Amino acid sequence: MCRTDQPVPEPGEEQDVDATDAAFTSLLEDSAEELYEQAPCGYLSTLMDGTIAKINTTLLDWLGLDRSRVVGRMRFTDLLTVGGKLYHETHFAPLLQMKGEVNGIALDLKAAGKQRMPVLVTSKVKTSENDEPLLVRTTVFDARERRVYEAELLRGRKAAEEAHRQAEAAHQRAEADRARLQEALAVLQQSLLPSQLPAVPGLEAASYYHTASPDLLGGDFYDLFPLGAGRWAFFLGDVCGKGPQAAAVTSLTRYTLRAAALHDADPVTVLTTLNTVLHDRYSSGEGRYCTAIFGVLELDDGHVRVHMASGGHPSALIQRADGNADYLPTPGGLLIGVLPQAPFTAAHTRLLPGDTLLLYTDGLTEARTGPDRALYGEEALHSFAAAQPPAGPQALIAALSGLLASFGDGLDDDTALLALGVPAPLPTTASDNLT
Repeated sequence: MCRTDQPVPEPGEEQDVDATDAAFTSLLEDSAEELYEQAPCGYLSTLMDGTIAKINTTLLDWLGLDRSRVVGRMRFTDLLTVGGKLYHETHFAPLLQMKGEVNGIALDLKAAGKQRMPVLVTSKVKTSENDEPLLVRTTVFDARERRVYEAELLRGRKAAEEAHRQAEAAHQRAEADRARLQEALAVLQQSLLPSQLPAVPGLEAASYYHTASPDLLGGDFYDLFPLGAGRWAFFLGDVCGKGPQAAAVTSLTRYTLRAAALHDADPVTVLTTLNTVLHDRYSSGEGRYCTAIFGVLELDDGHVRVHMASGGHPSALIQRADGNADYLPTPGGLLIGVLPQAPFTAAHTRLLPGDTLLLYTDGLTEARTGPDRALYGEEALHSFAAAQPPAGPQALIAALSGLLASFGDGLDDDTALLALGVPAPLPTTASDNLT
């Protein structure tokens, strides 16, 4: 039996192969002259002085010239624009002479109708067996579509740069507007707080205000002011919300507390008056309320009697001279301004030399800490205060401001601190006793 590894052609397959071969054969029958003349690019050959010795039909058609007027009569530079001629003399020709070829040089030819035709030119010097230059062969590629594409890219780039410039200018304007807004808000925020606490004989006072965002007005507030006859009033609180509305409530609250205290400084009476004012002012629209502690200090023979009341505010903390720290409970206080009538309960204590009373807003205890973002809380604040040496209000406020800074972005609410204390007596020395 005879076997073969050659596949047996299917019926009609031989005819398809023959037809394909015939098509390729017909394509290969183009003469070299025809391929030169009808090439999709321009060809020309010049003598070493630039005189055109040969040029194909494609390039003549592009330029709208007759062969008889070109061959032997014109030089390659005659086909170039003024700028092209200058570039040819200063760059193209010297580079061609030095290297023997140049590739992809962008030039403009003078086409028919006085039109500029952008092209890419590649030239190479043909030499003899003795390396003597004989002529220059040049290929010219139509770059009109490329030029259009480049122009579109350039326009797109300019448009993008202009858009970026406008966006940058808008960003700078926005930053400038934001800076002006922050400056205005800072001034307004400061107007809601005392510029500095007054000096109280026999008492040391310190305060601190942390702004969570320079773009928003906070609602925290505090104050310390005289009532006369050796008595001083103080308050600290927090208005619900932020922004201009909260600032308006803060301003009304501070004014009301001061005015009510001058009329009747009893803490329960003062908070009751504030509750009535806020409820009557805002009950018909969006409710506005606050928390606050109001108190009265009476200086008496080396110590200070404290009479105070709270409306829904965190309890005050007392750091004693012996190093202990305790909260001063003020039970029963409701948010101020929610109900037409709200009960408030008074609390009393004494500050002895070295004791410090601390009031704070809930931005401190509601700060988020640790990997699990847990609330800082009142227990942690109690432990922190107990761990601080009883060095007076200034030292305690300084320690707490450092604590607030350590919270970083976990502190997302404004925080106000007010510390009041009786200075501890200065330690005596042996020389003092001798005198």
